[in-house]
Amino acid sequence: MNETDVIIIGAGHNGLTCAAYLAMAGLRVHVVERRKVVGGAAVTEEFHPGFRNSVASYTVSLLNPRVISELRLHEHGLQIVERRAQNFLPAPDGRFLLTGEGRTQASVARLSRRDADAIGPFSARLEAIADVLRSLVLRAPPNLVPQFGLAAIREAVNALGTANTLRALSLEQQRDLLDLFTRSAGEMLDDIFETDLVKALFGFDAIVGNYASPYAAGSAYVMLHHAFGEVNGKKGVWGHAIGGMGAITQAMSRALKELGTLIEVNAPVREVIVERGRASGVTLEDGRTIRARYVAANVNPKLLYTRLVPADALPEPFLGRIRNWRNGSGTFRMNVALSRLPSFSALPGEGDHLSAGIILAPSLGYMEQAYLDAKMAGWSRDPVVELLIPSTLDATLAPPGQHVASLFCQHVAPELPDGRSWDDHRDEVADLMIATVDRYAPGFAASVIGRQVLSPLDLERQFGLLGGDIFHGALTLNQLFSARPMLGHADYRSPLKGLYHCGAGSHPGGGVTGAPGRNAAQAILADHRALFG
Repeated sequence: MNETDVIIIGAGHNGLTCAAYLAMAGLRVHVVERRKVVGGAAVTEEFHPGFRNSVASYTVSLLNPRVISELRLHEHGLQIVERRAQNFLPAPDGRFLLTGEGRTQASVARLSRRDADAIGPFSARLEAIADVLRSLVLRAPPNLVPQFGLAAIREAVNALGTANTLRALSLEQQRDLLDLFTRSAGEMLDDIFETDLVKALFGFDAIVGNYASPYAAGSAYVMLHHAFGEVNGKKGVWGHAIGGMGAITQAMSRALKELGTLIEVNAPVREVIVERGRASGVTLEDGRTIRARYVAANVNPKLLYTRLVPADALPEPFLGRIRNWRNGSGTFRMNVALSRLPSFSALPGEGDHLSAGIILAPSLGYMEQAYLDAKMAGWSRDPVVELLIPSTLDATLAPPGQHVASLFCQHVAPELPDGRSWDDHRDEVADLMIATVDRYAPGFAASVIGRQVLSPLDLERQFGLLGGDIFHGALTLNQLFSARPMLGHADYRSPLKGLYHCGAGSHPGGGVTGAPGRNAAQAILADHRALFG
């Protein structure tokens, strides 16, 4: 006897998205969440008395507009505002780059006439490819199947549709696409630009959540992945959810409540129940069992298949490969409470630049050295830091006259060398991150009145992000598109019948998008219709 039609493991944004589409189609859905709150890594919490901020994920752009529309998130309270400026990159020598609508061209021209002439065409090339690939985000990639049959026919049609989509690219754009999938961001940017800050503007997107040098092969794709976004209909723009990232998942939660979906917190899953070769429910840590026709897991694929599914229920070749699923973002996350706004030496005082993503990484060489340091010592002596001050856009986050800031820091080793523990070095590295900001904005350290610190180990413990991996698996060529999470299982269906993966470890990958959840729901509904009409 099934107690529900679908169990969703994990109430992060993709799990909630999957649940919503299934519930809208009339299925009974039960979401179980390990933590005491809904939202996964997209949550807002008070971290210092009177100061609230997005705890892990921290900015909006990749959330798919169809997910927003179809789940009616705005009607459920979601409000997204654009940054007044997009990015601010100060340099130690006092120069700076400030980008955004009506700003980028003039700011680049102050640095280099040649780069001012090149940035428009390069951005247009990137946007043209991102525009075509956006149409592939909300569909399963072509999936390899072992033998001929209905599934093979379905995938042949899918592959033809994908090929037709890519035919919209000109031959030169197809060459660009090949470069973006195979080359390093550093090589591409060195070919086009001469100014360090301009290269750093694009190069930063190549290392966000990517524990690698900007000169690593494939890093150009990570740069492209971050170009998929849009805010309020404006492509390539970044914004802020009023109330923090938790506002997104709270809007989803309200949508699910309206649909009658049960969301249960403090309900960690011990094991997926397997009977007669099929997933048939879950056993919770408290011993309770919940039976269902289908189970969808919004967790890292490696965590799902090596900790929650009995090993004897999986083919050994599959299990062997998933054990080698590569994780680790090189990410160190902080929230700080500020008594006042920072003032940057390169652009002193208040202004729209303080609403931007403030990137403290003035060159590709700086980013590469940060990675090399982390590989050798566990963290970089001169780390890469993106500083956001969301309270410049959202007065709900801090007391009047005071502010909150997010520090999204690269590069740190997911696991420290020589058997050292992040528990012993967390505060030391947090001090380094604050000191790094202070070098660009003297007095910043003195303005910090409270802080929240999350090492890669903390991100794993709190959110199930193995190795602190914000993408549920590296965005490398062997873990993308039809190979995410593995060739033969890119259609959101696991090797175990009745079990599906609906998290960022499936196509199109990481970021707060909602796309994997939506796509997985379509696969479950297709299988349900095949069984029950």
